[in-house]
Amino acid sequence: MSRTAALASFVESTPPGELTDVTKAIKSILGDESIQNELTPAFEKYNEEQFATVKLPGNSEEVIVSSYNSLGGSRYYDVESQSAFDFDHSTQKASKVQSYVLDSNHADLVKNLVKSLSTHTSEHYPKSSLGVYPTEDDTQIAIITVASKYSPSNFWNGRWRSSYIYNPFSGSITGSIKVDVHYYEDGNVRLLTNKDISVSVGSGATASEIIRQIATAEKKYQEDLNKAFGSLSEGAFKALRRQLPVTRQKVEWEKISGYRLGQDIGGGRSR
Repeated sequence: MSRTAALASFVESTPPGELTDVTKAIKSILGDESIQNELTPAFEKYNEEQFATVKLPGNSEEVIVSSYNSLGGSRYYDVESQSAFDFDHSTQKASKVQSYVLDSNHADLVKNLVKSLSTHTSEHYPKSSLGVYPTEDDTQIAIITVASKYSPSNFWNGRWRSSYIYNPFSGSITGSIKVDVHYYEDGNVRLLTNKDISVSVGSGATASEIIRQIATAEKKYQEDLNKAFGSLSEGAFKALRRQLPVTRQKVEWEKISGYRLGQDIGGGRSR
């Protein structure tokens, strides 16, 4: 494996909200500040796959960067703000914002989907960004939601990503939900999940019907995750630990959701 490929693998596996830290670590290890240019392609791939978000100059809302709304040459567009912008994948900053008019046979449906999706995300994802874009051949529509929450002072970061492709002719909705959470206080625990979604609303469905199906699928997956976490404390997680932790006190498993992994269970430092 070449050096560039090896470094790119570090970038691609970076947990949410930690790209700057990983980049600094790579520079420090190699003692080479110029490595940033070498990593630009990896940054672009990472940002598009992770649905990176950025605030446009003069705009309070964050917009999404993805392969679905790429105009080429590190330029992207946003339907809701009717803007196109340049995005620097190294610094994750936007510039050269201009007005942009969507040219699509599904323009009306796209705009209605943005409104319905905005209502859904505001109810279920307090801090999130969304995007609805026609596919490159204008035969289908991509529907994207990303919700990130960073708490580096408490040693954890997390991101929810959901992306779907809606076919207006068949009425099919296919896509996936991805959850990535990293906890790194006195240890290194990471949750990575990927749930494939496939539902149908029939051809000619309204925007509200499409988003209703998506909301139902996401609610069910969140419920499944909650059940899995509940069984984890009584099953796999309990089996991984010694009967008594280093604190020499028994773990109250029924209260496991309230523990801080590094400090309370592992006997880490107090703050």
